Amino acid sequence: MKKRLPLLLACLAFLFGQCSTVENEEEQTTAMELPAHEPNWAANANIYEVNIRQYTPEGTIDAFRTDHLERLHEMGVDILWLMPIFPISSTKRKGGLGSYYAVSNFRQINPEFGTMADFEELLQAAHDLDMKIILDWVPNHTGWDHVWIESNPDFYTQKNGEITDPLNDEGESHGWTDVADLNYDNSELRKTMTNDLLYWVEEKGVDGFRMDVAFLVPEDFWNSTIERLRTANPELFLLAEAEEANLRNMEHPFTASYAWSFHHLLNDLAQQKDSLASIDQWLLNNNEKFEQGYNMQFITNHDENSWNGTITERMGEAANAFAVLAFTIEGMPLIYSGQEANLSKRLAFFEKDSINWNDQSLYDFYATLLSLKHRNPALWNGAAGGQAIRISTDQDDHIYAFRRTKADDQVIVILNLSPEAQVFQLNCAICEGRYSDVFKGETMEISNTQEINLGAWAYQVVEKEGDFEE
Repeated sequence: MKKRLPLLLACLAFLFGQCSTVENEEEQTTAMELPAHEPNWAANANIYEVNIRQYTPEGTIDAFRTDHLERLHEMGVDILWLMPIFPISSTKRKGGLGSYYAVSNFRQINPEFGTMADFEELLQAAHDLDMKIILDWVPNHTGWDHVWIESNPDFYTQKNGEITDPLNDEGESHGWTDVADLNYDNSELRKTMTNDLLYWVEEKGVDGFRMDVAFLVPEDFWNSTIERLRTANPELFLLAEAEEANLRNMEHPFTASYAWSFHHLLNDLAQQKDSLASIDQWLLNNNEKFEQGYNMQFITNHDENSWNGTITERMGEAANAFAVLAFTIEGMPLIYSGQEANLSKRLAFFEKDSINWNDQSLYDFYATLLSLKHRNPALWNGAAGGQAIRISTDQDDHIYAFRRTKADDQVIVILNLSPEAQVFQLNCAICEGRYSDVFKGETMEISNTQEINLGAWAYQVVEKEGDFEE
């Protein structure tokens, strides 16, 4: 069962030395206040990316709600990130259906997906299940028949008197020819974009946004706009599609950003192109780079799946081991549509290409990881969680082991990140004790210099929990 977050935040003994039990969850108070940009409700949360077009044969919001919402709730999903649900421009459209990221109106719903009433019903149903919904927002560009093209052409970047698609620093096209670049030197654009965002917060009650290519939008716009968004709702969750430090270190920061570099490292490790010492170096660099907030960790997403390959293509038999690593090392984990159904194809980006839900073999695997995340504060996000500390072994070239601890709660993760079975010893006197094996459901002892045998790309996750109510 998921731990009740307010109670457990009140039980962080490292701050107050004691835990008080409260009968009524609604009356519980939070003893540890997280930074303002890290909402308390997200401290032990995860993200699930929803590709409405491909999720069901119907490709509609209503079909997703009726056929899958309860299943995802039971699996342990907290935040539903909806890929753009706005109308798609037809002008310069790519493929038959176009890109979700070529928006023609930020205040409407794509009629192919349903109606505003369908969205409102989904939002209410999610909230009734204590789930959150964040919208995928496209602040850097619009489609070529967005309403602003006619009403406010000065909102757009122009070259030789003509609106242009997004250009790089050398003035060359990124290749995103189906969208028109927005010009943030225009103060009226900034006001209008901010007001459109506020519409979804104040009028519809969404719980946050994933900001597409946030690194291409000026920092001063984000600072002022995020301040206004959080004035409207202090508990908003804001995810930047970026890895630039400034977006999490500024005065009004994003809650989280992409751990693209860690994802690429995982791909390289799965293909044996890098060493395990690179994980340690990445953690060190990450801690030095960011002053606040946390990373979103993943082994796939819509970009990776469609353009760079399926999980199996990139990681092969190592996939589950790297999923365990991504879900436990630090930050907030992401699951993409169909990941729990062992998605085995690259989903078409501009056409209809439904996910096959016949294979549910990974459902329990991900449900187990999400349950662990919910109940054990050692794995919580950002300031609420514990830091990953590597455990040495006599096979450090092949075995990556680490522990995360928060007060009396501890998780130890042991991974054989090699294609051969390994017999090795843990060197961790402080780790000694009685633990529960998360995947086997068995109690076990860990002792210093203990010999362990793990098969190729195998893993073991154990936990020790403090005194808490489930």
